[in-house]
Amino acid sequence: MRIGPALLEVHNVVKHYRLPRERLLAAPPVVHALQGVSFTLQAGRSLGVVGESGCGKSTLARLVMALETPTAGRVLMGGRDLNALTPAELRRARADFQMVFQDPFGSLDPRQTVGRIVAEPLEAQGGVPAEAMRIRAAETLDAVGLRAADLAKYPHEFSGGQRQRIAIARALVTKPKLIVADEPVSALDVSVQAQVLNLMQDLQDTLGVTYLFISHDLAVVDLVCDEVIVLYQGRIVEQGDPDTLFHAAAHPYTRLLMSAVPQARPGTRRAQRIPIEPVAAPGGCAFAPRCAFRQHRCLAEPPALRALGAGHQAACHEAERVLGALPA
Repeated sequence: MRIGPALLEVHNVVKHYRLPRERLLAAPPVVHALQGVSFTLQAGRSLGVVGESGCGKSTLARLVMALETPTAGRVLMGGRDLNALTPAELRRARADFQMVFQDPFGSLDPRQTVGRIVAEPLEAQGGVPAEAMRIRAAETLDAVGLRAADLAKYPHEFSGGQRQRIAIARALVTKPKLIVADEPVSALDVSVQAQVLNLMQDLQDTLGVTYLFISHDLAVVDLVCDEVIVLYQGRIVEQGDPDTLFHAAAHPYTRLLMSAVPQARPGTRRAQRIPIEPVAAPGGCAFAPRCAFRQHRCLAEPPALRALGAGHQAACHEAERVLGALPA
């Protein structure tokens, strides 16, 4: 596949949320959802973002989609800062990036026909005649394996896998350059997951779509992504291609995630589960309280993301020792 120039650039993005005050005169607590996340996604590639619930994956997706504004940092799409655009410019720019949501049962309006649902992004752009929208919607449904006759039906008439195909069609109808997929198969049965993932790969091969794939499932990311970043408490702790992360994970947290999905690489040995111990790490590595490899330095000095090899980075003081502890 031909790889294009940088399509999406995320530069040192920070996102904080202020929560309601617990007491009248108390300062409102702050949640640090993202803390300096940076990466580049080239056109025609797929980037996976993995981590536990609460690590910042969905927050990152909302910032990339310009549904929220970062506290600091920039999100560039095709070289343009999304948060510097006027509302009218942002509306036009949204034709280039669309989103597929997690729940195919909740993301489709049950009161609207499939034709109206799929054509909605075109309608939001404005200036497209009704007949042209209908034709485009029919063509897009055909691209995802459904029929033009399905335009007149309602979401409740379809299975979960078919509903997610409708959601993908809605994302594709504007012919976007980027699709942000936030846990697109987690609500589906395993057999249906495979069908949807194969569809997404086929669409990338034929249409050249770029994916930002948000998931907690390393096995899914391994199947569809060219590169993976691992988030922990709002920071990137490791980055590399799936082969590297599955065979030579250099961060203990990545190994912990791998231990939860031993079926991701049949025939490989399961990584040893890392114990959770109540050790405070003020100012140090956020993962230190859970890490079997921690040293005194880890409790006092936060590790920076550093290169370990071609395209492989990890934020761990003891990365070399972690690599040396991998089973043969």
